Amino acid sequence: MNSEATRLHRRDLLRLGSVAAMAPWFALRADEPKSKLPRVAAINSIYRLRSHAYHIAGRFIHGYTINGMHHQPPFQLVRMFDHQQPADDLGPEVCKKQGIELCSSVAQALGGDKLDVDAVLLIIEHGDYPLNERNQILYPRFEMFQEIIDVFRKSGRSVPVFVDKHLSFDHQKAAKMVAASKELKFGLMAGSSLPVTWRIPELAPPPGTPFEEGVAVIGYDRSTWEIYLFHVLEVLQCMLERRPGGETGVKSVQTLTGEAVWKAGDEGRWSWTLLEHALSRCPSRNYGKVREQVKQPIVTLIEYADGTKGAVFNLVEATSDFAFAGRIKGQAEPVSTCFYLPAPPGARFFDPLTFNIEKFFTTGRPTYPVERTLLTTTICDHAIRSQHKGSNIITDPSLLIRYQAPEDDGHFRGRFIDRS
Repeated sequence: MNSEATRLHRRDLLRLGSVAAMAPWFALRADEPKSKLPRVAAINSIYRLRSHAYHIAGRFIHGYTINGMHHQPPFQLVRMFDHQQPADDLGPEVCKKQGIELCSSVAQALGGDKLDVDAVLLIIEHGDYPLNERNQILYPRFEMFQEIIDVFRKSGRSVPVFVDKHLSFDHQKAAKMVAASKELKFGLMAGSSLPVTWRIPELAPPPGTPFEEGVAVIGYDRSTWEIYLFHVLEVLQCMLERRPGGETGVKSVQTLTGEAVWKAGDEGRWSWTLLEHALSRCPSRNYGKVREQVKQPIVTLIEYADGTKGAVFNLVEATSDFAFAGRIKGQAEPVSTCFYLPAPPGARFFDPLTFNIEKFFTTGRPTYPVERTLLTTTICDHAIRSQHKGSNIITDPSLLIRYQAPEDDGHFRGRFIDRS
């Protein structure tokens, strides 16, 4: 890359308005020896086409697009551990071609007791794992995380860890993961692409926005509901967390299905107006009335500790997009937006997520608090438990998680296609 291209590349990155903290890494030239780059290990469930490891670890290897221009992360992915090896496993081929060491254990991928890497990706999504009685996939994120911190303890030091998606299917395990990060004093960041992907139309409520109620929607029926319930909870939470005083936690969670969903709307427990505003932002919205077209609606009702109301919907026949609508105190009209996810195989919504991971690995400070993901993880687990137990209302101290929303929410703006 010549100096002019490097200068233009940096200028395009800086247009995002959230990369200043990464500027020292951008000073590294493309021809800089790899030995000078920070070293990253990837701990994956599987590495196959379209898996999360393929999209996140793959972007650390091959680079990705920011504002229409190629960006090569200033890191070296040195080792990879893949928990499962399906018939379409790409791990051996990719590692051989890219000079990455394919390891047989988590500890080996981190360099054993020496811990010779500077950051860790924990990407446990996809693969052949059992379900529990509540239809939750028993992904071993917690168990793999424990193996990572075992290396930290033996080596006497620790490095930043990113956990893809929710921390665990079990909120108690998730809380232990956050507690371990605080005990060992290392940066922990987790979550999905939804909070940082593009929004159409652009919507970025500043901290202190007095939300009174919010809803988020998706329609999903291709696997267990928990998979996308977490995503739609992240859509809701990355907006409502911007209330005055920050997030104060959740008082209760209840999941309703079938006719009980519509009855709750008629009773004012969630807002029909907000639901219509959210659906109006969905390019995939179906024709007709949502109440007539959706056969098995699901809603999780969330009562926040400060009285704010939240609801997340699964409306399979109505939409396949993620969208949010919220009511702000003193404003007549709701605000609303679609959380835009460019389609596979490229799935460019992993671009903003990978960029935020880079920024985290550079500074050691998460771009948004891990407490957000702990809260959405905890709501998700209790929502599934409520559904399993006949839609009972769950109140639990584990839901009372407090944190402050970041000033910059880290979501991407601008182009999501390549420049010609």
